[in-house]
Amino acid sequence: MSLWMAWWDAIWLLRPAFSRLRSFMWFATAVAGLTVRTELLGVTSIVRALKLRPVLYNKLRDSLHSNAVQLDQLSALWTQAVLRLFPDPLRVNGRRVLVGDGIKVAKSGKKMSGVKLLHQQSDSNTKPEYIMGHSMQAVSILVRAAQSVFAVPLAVRIHEGLVWSNRDRRTLLDKMISLLGIVSVKEPFYFVADAYYAARKIVKGLRDQDNHLVTRVKSNAVAYAPYVQQGPRKRGRPRLYGDKIKLKSLLADPQASQSAPSPVYGEHDVTIRYRVDDLLWPACGRLVRFVAVTHPRRGTCLLMCTDLGLDPIEIIRLYGLRFKIEHSFKQAVHRIGTFAYHFWMQDMKPLSRSNGDQYLHRESPEYRDAVKRKTHAYHVFIQAGIVCQGLLQYLAAVFPSLVWSSFGSWLRTIRPGIPPSELVVASALRQCLPEFLVNSAKTNFFAKFIAERQDPDTFEMFRLAT
Repeated sequence: MSLWMAWWDAIWLLRPAFSRLRSFMWFATAVAGLTVRTELLGVTSIVRALKLRPVLYNKLRDSLHSNAVQLDQLSALWTQAVLRLFPDPLRVNGRRVLVGDGIKVAKSGKKMSGVKLLHQQSDSNTKPEYIMGHSMQAVSILVRAAQSVFAVPLAVRIHEGLVWSNRDRRTLLDKMISLLGIVSVKEPFYFVADAYYAARKIVKGLRDQDNHLVTRVKSNAVAYAPYVQQGPRKRGRPRLYGDKIKLKSLLADPQASQSAPSPVYGEHDVTIRYRVDDLLWPACGRLVRFVAVTHPRRGTCLLMCTDLGLDPIEIIRLYGLRFKIEHSFKQAVHRIGTFAYHFWMQDMKPLSRSNGDQYLHRESPEYRDAVKRKTHAYHVFIQAGIVCQGLLQYLAAVFPSLVWSSFGSWLRTIRPGIPPSELVVASALRQCLPEFLVNSAKTNFFAKFIAERQDPDTFEMFRLAT
């Protein structure tokens, strides 16, 4: 029962993002349902998991569409809650570490706003080259948990598929900077991302707020040595760029590189070689730090950081933690069901299999409002999944002993120093839920809210489980 009390105290921090208390209670109900459900079948699985009366399905679904949910404020409050709840955030040079990436989620609905034909590249042959779905971008923050690191999700937005104005020239890079503004981390941070985000817009957007980028650059990238003035300066603008340097050439001279134990997460007894150079990067017109890395098993990699004072070993370590957001995506897809929403728009024009962007500036105001309402519901459902996953990680990091004592099942291998996974915490909460609802219905507001809306027939079986 203590697990659920800690869960409730944490989610209550999000109350100011809702203009009505009842809307917040339905949101908390959705998060609780995502936590304890064993099937990933949209809102119906939440109703079954919490034993709610079937007639409440429409109320739960409509609450996700409600304009009482202030979405951007909810994302900002969730970020502040994460910074408050997790006792040991990852810091480097006094800065927090944020991770960003994109994810494409398949959607087969012909009446779902924002769905378009997407191309995806993957080393795995299990993914089709083209899918119909939603293209999203996400931001997470890295926190320590025992001897491990979690990527706690902060916000996700659908950033492709809908064109609201023919004057909108924003790219995915612009929208990522906007998403970082929504999560509103006030302290300086390092932003770790893959090579797609090694671009001028990202560097400028981060440096304007005194933040730094850690990323990888492509093997064909070039940079320039700073120009050294020889002799008297001539008239005109001072020359900035010196000799052109192919960054791949930094890997060609073994004598110029240094060796060090690998700082990559999870690696032991591995020695890497690296070379560091501060060069002018033409994409942003400023000095950045390049680190050319040769790994005995992983091959070569060219990393870049806009902080000239950051140690190259730390740059390698930070980029080595980027995979944590991809692991977080896997948990969101397969364990939480963060993207398993099925909200169709009845009045929407059906999409074809090769449909691209939907140009809404050509549609009526009523149609545009309907699309906004449906897209808002997608984002609220996604944010509920984000909060669900973050709370599972919070309980794993702060109450690991209580989680294991409430687990009520068996694992063949429990690794020391590794916190419980989202699966283990969800199972522990599922075991504790009947006791929490029965024993706290008179003292806890949330337990009373759920208990009053449960189906009497199934709830009796729920009660017997205690």
